Amino acid sequence: MEYSIAMLLPKRIIKMKITPFLSLLVLLSVSPVGKTQETFENVLQDHWAAANQEQIFFRKDPDTFRMNGTLPDVSKAGRTRRADFNRHILKRLDNVDAEALSASDLVSYRLFKFEREAEAKSDTQLDHFYPLNFYASFWSYFAGAPDNMSFLNVTDYERYLVSLADFPRYSQQHTANLREAVAQGHVHYCQSIEGFDNTIRKHSTATVTDSVFYAPFTAMPSTITEADQARLISKGRALVASVVIPEYQSLLTFFQTEYMPNCRKNVGISTLKNGEAYYQYLIEYYTTTDYTADQIHQLGVSEVARIKAEMQRLITQIGFKGSFKAFLSYLREEPSFYAESSLQLLEKASYITRKMAAQLPKWFTQLPRANFDIKASPGGGAYYVAADGSGATSGTYFLDATHFKSVPLYNLEALSFHEAEPGHHFQGSIAMELDVPEFRKTLYHSAYGEGWGLYSESLGKEMGFYQDPYSDFGRLTYEMWRACRLVVDTGMHAKGWTRQQAIDYLAANSALTLGSVEGQIDRYITWPGQALSYKIGELKIRELREYAESELGAEFDIRLFHDQMLTNGSLPLALLEELLREWVAEQQ
Repeated sequence: MEYSIAMLLPKRIIKMKITPFLSLLVLLSVSPVGKTQETFENVLQDHWAAANQEQIFFRKDPDTFRMNGTLPDVSKAGRTRRADFNRHILKRLDNVDAEALSASDLVSYRLFKFEREAEAKSDTQLDHFYPLNFYASFWSYFAGAPDNMSFLNVTDYERYLVSLADFPRYSQQHTANLREAVAQGHVHYCQSIEGFDNTIRKHSTATVTDSVFYAPFTAMPSTITEADQARLISKGRALVASVVIPEYQSLLTFFQTEYMPNCRKNVGISTLKNGEAYYQYLIEYYTTTDYTADQIHQLGVSEVARIKAEMQRLITQIGFKGSFKAFLSYLREEPSFYAESSLQLLEKASYITRKMAAQLPKWFTQLPRANFDIKASPGGGAYYVAADGSGATSGTYFLDATHFKSVPLYNLEALSFHEAEPGHHFQGSIAMELDVPEFRKTLYHSAYGEGWGLYSESLGKEMGFYQDPYSDFGRLTYEMWRACRLVVDTGMHAKGWTRQQAIDYLAANSALTLGSVEGQIDRYITWPGQALSYKIGELKIRELREYAESELGAEFDIRLFHDQMLTNGSLPLALLEELLREWVAEQQ
């Protein structure tokens, strides 16, 4: 019961509004009169064709960016064109006879309508002013893309060459958006992006053969003829030297001379023009709920207190004689808690994920066919990048192996369960293998995805992991970290907290290294709202599991519950709850 979100919020806000879906129930109760009938299948096909042509897919994980010929049009004209098309699709949806749809198609219809309405709201917002945050940017995603792609034939290389040649246009459109952002005052907080120009500089000064963009040409498949190899290498070398690197140099000049001198002096996004409404929009976008910043802040305070009590009990069990603060310092400073090399860190993560793989059939009946790789992340940090769905790429669990002394081994089990299995790889691979419309296979609701990742961390405890009490403490500090996010994100963006106030709060309550704490706070400053999704989503999944256990009693099957959580792919939390309750009723 301690995980129930219902216990942590006032009764009047326990249930999330399901406005888009309630409006659908009204639609279902009245047959369309005097309207030209559309088939839902045709609407989906036309939308998917347009999305592929635009190379922009609403609510898709940005970490999965890959090049595929001509790059997206991110200009004002492009945004207007897509907004007009989305409104057109919504009008066509009104002419679909939803009563005639099968049960599975009705779920797709409800989800598709929710997404198009959410996209219409996003079209009026300020997202195009913020194509960068502390961890990533449009130029870092572009630079990271080749490492996530497969180069198997001449066509793959030809498309890649088109992307390289198109980069100046793509970059300059983003730059135009950023110039408008500067004029509107919608820029990032100065201290949080100090030194961010280094992420551009490393690609603007590289020699051609050392550039990440040249790497695909260094190990070409033997099935490509020598003549084609020579031709492709020559074109690739020329594009990297004369197009890509010069554009990074221009981008660096813009960032140093125009963007940084105009960075904002206030931490919170709410202090900017229309910032308060924008932050509420971001809360709704990332959590798929209608919670206010104050409600989330209070939820975070409650969760921090609960988890801290658990952490203190474990410290007592370990036998540490000092204070909570002293124990955190010990964890941060003890050399034995860190790997001795990059390879050792990767090997330990590999061992953990293989041990987990053997336990999965006991907890799930549906297992993904796809596998995943484990690599050192090119830009730092730990994250998962899904396969592209073609069958030619694998998912990848990236670890910050370059800075292995910043990745505590006591966190490695929780981290691996979150990013790989049964977390993001497991979840994302199953979604791609579902027999559902294409838009659902790569759809990514942050509260659902990150909520499942955090739930997977605690599930590892039930599955028999975290036998080392320090690793179990690492699990708790990861959960504490996500609870603190609810407090500091809303604190800075809605309650006037300073950057240092947020740093002090996170450092006092988690075992993150001090460098990681500062980086995390700068992440939340430059990516408002996203960090709220983890705990909000995990608490909802915990609540739904408790509901199913209570209703089904001895008939509750944990494997079937987990399958139900994953069998529809990524969902807004309200629809996830509706479908779970329907499933429980069917089980009864």
